[in-house]
Amino acid sequence: MNMFSVISFIIVVVVIGGYAYFRSRKINTKNADGYFMGGRSLTGFTIASTIIMTNLSTEQIVGQNGQSFKAGMEVMAWEVTSSIAIVLLALVFLPKYFRYGVDTISDFIEMRFDTFTKRLVSLLFIFTYVVSFLPVVLYSGALVFNKIFNVSELLNVSDLTAVVLISSVIGLVGILYLFIGGLSLSAHSDSIYGIGLLIGGLSIPILGLILLGNGNFLQGFDHVVQKTPEKLNAFGDIDSKIVPWPTLFFGMFFNNLFFWCTNQMIVQKSLAGKNLKEAQKGALFVGIFKILGGLFLVFPGVLAFNLLGGGIDNPDNAYPLLVNEVLPKWAYGLFGAVIFGAILSSFVGSLNSTTTLFSLDFYKSVINKDATNKQVSRVGRLVTVIVGVVVVILAPMISIFPQGLYAVVQEFNGLYNMPVLILVLTGFFVKRTSRTGAKVMFISHIVMYGLSKVFLTDIHFLYVLSVLFFIDLIIISLFNKYNPTNTFDFKVNYAKVDLTPWKHRYILSGFIVLAVIILYIFFSPIGIARG
Repeated sequence: MNMFSVISFIIVVVVIGGYAYFRSRKINTKNADGYFMGGRSLTGFTIASTIIMTNLSTEQIVGQNGQSFKAGMEVMAWEVTSSIAIVLLALVFLPKYFRYGVDTISDFIEMRFDTFTKRLVSLLFIFTYVVSFLPVVLYSGALVFNKIFNVSELLNVSDLTAVVLISSVIGLVGILYLFIGGLSLSAHSDSIYGIGLLIGGLSIPILGLILLGNGNFLQGFDHVVQKTPEKLNAFGDIDSKIVPWPTLFFGMFFNNLFFWCTNQMIVQKSLAGKNLKEAQKGALFVGIFKILGGLFLVFPGVLAFNLLGGGIDNPDNAYPLLVNEVLPKWAYGLFGAVIFGAILSSFVGSLNSTTTLFSLDFYKSVINKDATNKQVSRVGRLVTVIVGVVVVILAPMISIFPQGLYAVVQEFNGLYNMPVLILVLTGFFVKRTSRTGAKVMFISHIVMYGLSKVFLTDIHFLYVLSVLFFIDLIIISLFNKYNPTNTFDFKVNYAKVDLTPWKHRYILSGFIVLAVIILYIFFSPIGIARG
């Protein structure tokens, strides 16, 4: 990174921060609604941008391209198939969340079951964000940033020192963002970073194909098709370690439903919409983006294999090496700002959800039941600083066991993702529910999932989730039928904003589903993956 790149990087980051601050000033962040939910003022484009940037971290950009470097386009399942779940978020989940006026997923679980189950779910979300997602986003993001832009060389320090410095800077900027402007400020900065990520992300494979084709884009693409057709197959083998094709219809689909429709970190951004119409717009815009995501989160790995050869020892180096190969030197500062924004947004998005869950589900309902909106907002700011600082301290410790800790805590998600999804689905469609059933289902799932880690170590976890989903569903259905404790009136309306749906929702949803199908046909043996 030369001096021009450094200056352009700083200018872009400062300008985007200033723009976001200016746009968010009209929101009163001294009350809980303003601080945690952006004053329920977000429009479709802003919602889409903040969801995309919260979801997308450098761990994905580098990790998924690293996987595709080895395995090919089957990795795109993590991106492209999520569009189907996002369509269901817009058409099914959001209308119900808005109708029942909830701020957190656990609010709805309390409404349909009981307070104990609500707090258990909140606690599991908080634990996962603080111990796994937040530190890994900071550490892996800083690692990648240093690898692509050689910060350690620029500052003449060791790689570890550079990573600690980068993660600390991003962490402190993120804390400042939330402390000053809450969800609104980060959402408005994401709207700019999101555009930059789309342009910058797609430019890498385009420039790579031009380079591979000696100045001709189509010749570069033809080279990939002719030389490595096996890597263009999006359908993994039945025993694949990445995504076995049968799981696309079961485990992967259920996992996507959990992440996109019942995960506080994602759903909270939609619930901050000014009305249902804008929330649905935002969600469906995300669905379109996730289809394109396969082109810059997965395809560059295949491109790197063709351009750089298969001799790269660590597949996670494939994307950074590709960027160094194809990106013009003058663009490093701009691309660096986009990568910085991706790390910052993921960190801020999950930190905001963590403080929201603690402040609303524990402080407001347990510690100080009489707290005013202003007090809850003040506590939210305090918790933002405390959790943020703890995570900044934890982040470098990931380096001690970069694979072990992340893998262990990722496996931890399987302890509760299917139960949470089933609690929400049951709450939506079953009039009589059972508090006991919710607890028994949760406990039995944890036991069965734990046993699978001991006795089914060779079975892909998506196969395990495929089976556990149906077992969990049977357990809670039996309790709901034979031991119901709660009855719910689906006609109630606790909406805090207008519930008029977006008139184009079905047309765009149909387009997204069709695009997913076409993309899978394109990257298949009957498409370009012949060989």
